[in-house]
Order: sequence, then structure tokens, then C-alpha cells
Amino acid sequence: MSDISRRRFLQISALSGGVLLLGDLAECILDVPLVRSAALAAEPIKIGILDPLSSPYKTSSIHDVHGANVAVDLYNKRGGVLGRPVTILEADDASNPETALKAATKFVQDDRVDVLMGTFNAECALVVSEFAKKENKLFVVTGAHLPELTGAACNSHTFVFMPNASMLAQAVVPQLMKAYGTRWYMITTSSLDGKAMAQAMVSAGLAQGVEFVGETLMPFGSTDFAPALAAAKDKRPTLVLLNLYGWDLVHALKAYTKLELAKDKIGVGGMIAGEQIGRPLGYANNAGIWGLIWDPKVNTDGSKRFIQGVVDKYSHTPTSRCYLGYAAMTQILEAIQRAGTTEASALIKALEGHEFDGLKEGRSYFRASDHQHVQDVLVGEAYGKELGLGHYKILATVAGESVATVQSGSCQL
Repeated sequence: MSDISRRRFLQISALSGGVLLLGDLAECILDVPLVRSAALAAEPIKIGILDPLSSPYKTSSIHDVHGANVAVDLYNKRGGVLGRPVTILEADDASNPETALKAATKFVQDDRVDVLMGTFNAECALVVSEFAKKENKLFVVTGAHLPELTGAACNSHTFVFMPNASMLAQAVVPQLMKAYGTRWYMITTSSLDGKAMAQAMVSAGLAQGVEFVGETLMPFGSTDFAPALAAAKDKRPTLVLLNLYGWDLVHALKAYTKLELAKDKIGVGGMIAGEQIGRPLGYANNAGIWGLIWDPKVNTDGSKRFIQGVVDKYSHTPTSRCYLGYAAMTQILEAIQRAGTTEASALIKALEGHEFDGLKEGRSYFRASDHQHVQDVLVGEAYGKELGLGHYKILATVAGESVATVQSGSCQL
């Protein structure tokens, strides 16, 4: 013990009547405060989830929360993370960027969450991403597919678990061409999400020789798609490409079936669908070829454990949006465990370049250069009957490395 340390020890010992606890002694000698593990264990790790629980995306977003809850339950049953219980806080962003920012601000400044996750709409994801960096919080995007999130608008604090629009489009276009030919008409929601879908599908389609014969723009939250489909029919396409999602897509597919466009040899499909679309549609109305994030027929050990966890808690087969919530939450909690802290810079380091079980057959990892989750993209055909687990027959599983292209210099972390 140095003279200074000895002198401090004697001074404090005298003031305390000669009684020092081990923790006090360590603080005196090491000149640093000692973390009380008992106090730390009582403090929960808080994850704030923002999702559009009251918008046209609500048919999907609730499954994001379901998946996250299953993951958290599994960790809490094992004693939590770093000896601390994990708690989820939920907020409805209503597919509105101002609402999303207010909710994120409350999470961070009032609720003191450790990590942010969620969002489906591109506009919401962008504002929360910028806010998370400003507040030095990790943000994991589970639903938004805007390529700019890992491109020109990327930042150090945001990781995107969802495959982006470019990845999905490159995977699904060859299957659409094979089934329906190359004369396509698009119906696109006028939101940033719809425009991102359209841009990705046009880019991938033109590269493969597709002819785009027209497009109808629809307001986000539309319910009547009969006029748009009638306009498409007049152009005599071989495929109506629906750049829609959530209840917009449900309503459009119901109209497609009611108008019996398949009898006119006009196919239907698009960049993304899944069980969260198939269920509210019903088997009879579901049709077409679609990009899929995940499917319950993926036969890996991790996928099976996930399915069982959702069935046990919610008594239903998980959707791909449920998969996103579960798998993203799992990676957040594992990163905290590896880092030994919830501090953002340590979590970023723990996630960059990290390869993990993405509950799919191929590789899953967060690309260090832009924080995009590189992963398999599935392509499925919807049937008007149940196919074992789910609504879709899997036509292709496309390796992430083949579609997750990087634009040189587009992302500056």
C-alpha cells in the first residue's frame, strides 16, 4: 500500500470508528467507486419499442411486439441479462414521424430506456434514427425497408434488422417473371415506403428486361382499390405489381380476387407479404408471388424453438413480423450480455460484423460498413388453401450475400 493510500485508509478508518467494509476499503485503495451488484441487479434493462399499433400497418406491428415479448420471457426465465430483469415499454407511433419522435423522446428522457427498437414506416425510422444518435442510444429497426437507412441516411447508432427493399426486390423479380411474364402494371402507395418499393422493383425489373406499362398512386390507408385495378386491366398487363403493405395490401388483394383478374391471365405479386397479410385475407383471397422475410416452414433448430415459444405464449403460429421482433430482441440482449453494459458505444462494437443464428438456413450478420442485417430472403407463392404451416409455398431461398449489395461511399458511419 502506498503512503497516500495508507494515509487515506487511516483517515477514513478513524472517522468511521475503525470499522470499514470491504467495499469501502476497495474504494479507498483503488480511488474508484465500487459498483454495488445488488443495487444493479434490481434495476431492469429497459427496451423501448415503437410500432404503428393504430395505423394501416397494425395488422403486422402487433406481431413485432409479440415476438419481442417471447424473447424477453426466455431471458428473464434464465435470470435476465447481466443479472438484471428485462422490461419492454411499448408506444404507438401511428405511422406518423412527429408521433414517433415524441414517443422516442419520452422513452429516453422520461422512461430512461437503454435501447430503442421497432418502427415500420420509413419516415418514422428516419426521425428516430437521427434522434437515437443525438441521444447516444442504440436503435434497431425491425420493420422499415428503406435502403437509405443503411445508405445515405445511415448513422453509427442504427442497425437495420429488416431486409431492405433492394434485397427483397432482387430476390422476388426473377420468380415473378418466370410465373407471369414481363409486362407489369404497378399500384403504389404514395408514402415513402411505397416509393421505395416501386424504385427497388423498377430497378430490379428493368435490369431483367421487364416492361412497366403504367402506375396508379394510392393514398396510404386506402380501402377501395377497384378503380386502380380496373385501370391496370385496361393496359393488359401480365402482372399487377402491388407496392403496398398492411391493410392497404389486404384490401387490394380482396379487390383483385373479387374482380377475378386471374381469369384474364393477369397475375399479382409484389416485394413483400407474409402470414400477417395472409391471415386477415383468408385463404380464399390470398394469391400471387411475394418476397418473404421468414416463413414458419424454415426448418432450423432455432426456428423451431422460436415457433414453439410463440405457440406456447400466444397460441398461434408466428408470422414473419413476429420473427423480426423475436430475432432483433434476441440480438440486442445478446449484445448487452457480450458487452457487459447497456452503453451504446459498447453495444455498437458488439454488433458490428457479428454473425449469429438468424433462424434461417444461410448466414446472418450485421455488416460492419453500414449495419445492414445480411440474411436469406425467401420467395413464396400464396395458395388458396392451408399448406401445413402457413399460406405460402416456398419457391426460392436467396442468399443474403447475393442481393445485399453496397453502394460504394453511400454510407458514412
